[in-house]
Amino acid sequence: MPQIFRPRSNSIARLVLLLLLLLAGGFAWGVHAVYWSPFTTRVNVPLEQPVPFSHEHHAGGLGIDCRYCHTSVEKSAFAGIPATEICMTCHSQLWTDAPMLAPVRESFISGKPIPWQRVHDLPDFVYFDHSIHVNKGIGCSSCHGRVDGMRLTMQANTLYMKWCLDCHKEPEKFVRPRNEIFNMAWTGELDATERQRWRQANHARVAGLTDCSICHR
Repeated sequence: MPQIFRPRSNSIARLVLLLLLLLAGGFAWGVHAVYWSPFTTRVNVPLEQPVPFSHEHHAGGLGIDCRYCHTSVEKSAFAGIPATEICMTCHSQLWTDAPMLAPVRESFISGKPIPWQRVHDLPDFVYFDHSIHVNKGIGCSSCHGRVDGMRLTMQANTLYMKWCLDCHKEPEKFVRPRNEIFNMAWTGELDATERQRWRQANHARVAGLTDCSICHR
């Protein structure tokens, strides 16, 4: 019976299989690269805002405490977007004619809120409570980065589930003293004794921090 395939067919088949493997590997690498790129995570990508508010100037330069503008961060799930009245507390006296602040003045006169774009915008199926994190010892900069050095506010972390779980598995590695919660420059860490004390005091909650229902309700 004559041969159906020529001898070189084996070489061609091996080459095709190799190309398919390379194509699959390249596709997987591409998906991974896009998934972790700023295009998807929005890390270090500033959003266009009605007013180019600078945390670097207000928090870093003037030393304004986070809670002055984000008034509900210690007692509510939502940290709170500052009302125009908070802005006008200062800007009714300072830079009163600055063109940059025209949207603030218009909002104050009309009573319509400034349409700020949320920088840290979690999906609707994720439940997050600012107050519990702050009251348990998680500092602002742990999640939001050094906003006191940002001319325009941007994400410093991916907000992916893995990033959250890394903290929820061993939260005592990320907590800080209560008097350092709003200190952007704090870079210390609790010693072994303080970590153990914190874990013992919060053991009942730590045991279930990786349960699905904690964030997906």
